[in-house]
Amino acid sequence: MPIPKAELHLHIEGTLEPELAFALAARNGVTLPYADTEALRKAYLFEDLQSFLNLYYELMAVLRTERDFEDLANAYLARAAAQGVRHAEIFFDPQAHITRGVDMGTVVEGLWRALGDSGTNHGISTRLIMCFLRDESADSAMATLEAAKPYLHRITGIGLDSAEVGHPPVKFREVYEAAAALGLRRVAHAGEEGPPAYITEALDVLGVERVDHGLRCVEDADLVARLVRDRIPLTLCPLSNVRLRAVDVLAGHPLPAMLDAGLLCTVNSDDPAYFGGYVGDNFDAVRSALGLGEERLRELARNSFVASFLEDDEELRARYVAEVEAYEFS
Repeated sequence: MPIPKAELHLHIEGTLEPELAFALAARNGVTLPYADTEALRKAYLFEDLQSFLNLYYELMAVLRTERDFEDLANAYLARAAAQGVRHAEIFFDPQAHITRGVDMGTVVEGLWRALGDSGTNHGISTRLIMCFLRDESADSAMATLEAAKPYLHRITGIGLDSAEVGHPPVKFREVYEAAAALGLRRVAHAGEEGPPAYITEALDVLGVERVDHGLRCVEDADLVARLVRDRIPLTLCPLSNVRLRAVDVLAGHPLPAMLDAGLLCTVNSDDPAYFGGYVGDNFDAVRSALGLGEERLRELARNSFVASFLEDDEELRARYVAEVEAYEFS
């Protein structure tokens, strides 16, 4: 069994495997512009973040009903459990569904049909984080937050994702202030394609408690010192970074140097159906490509639970950390 871990950077729509995409398309009468699953897999050769996003949104057309979202989440949870995931904080993109006629309730309640029983069925505790699309307007984000109010008992926090460059965090100041007033936890993608200044802005303007990606913090020594001092977690996604060309090759990933600097790094899968691996695959890949020893891997697993939003269940967090400490590598 792989080392126990939490996954903190996972887009549920990004777990849509070609086989499930075709099954849902058939169920819902959707015609996909690909001959078969093999042809669809070949489309996963991305040039950059935008080319990935184009396909990502195109395939969402197959997600129509609560049952579809339930099946999507259960498929992810089964794969995650097999790779050692004990806790998952799962992103979803309601605007991408609402704009095509699928309402907030269908998405949230559909996902919850799987997440509500995830502990019993998969041995995984879960949290749900609603992300705003940063290339949409701030008004759209605020309307989405309003639409989510009947479902806040299902939603732990908010995030910010999609195309980063040209859409600085400050654009969403008001919606993050409104979310904070509602008691929601706050995270945001920053420093993947965008500059280190976006990370600083996400901290100072949005009040984020965790930075998704944050890779480019290494370009700013003062920012690194701040992240270390304040123990701000970073949710790194190594295989995603390679596929989207944030780093050229995995062997050149700055993860070891980031850990050496004292940064609270975690390893996650981002959009695993598209990027070549789930979180356990990411652990295996960095172990191999970066020569990480057992104690470094244990540190990454421990960090994942430390960085998770389990303040409402510290006993559970402590139990997960104890599992990490007791784990024996084979």
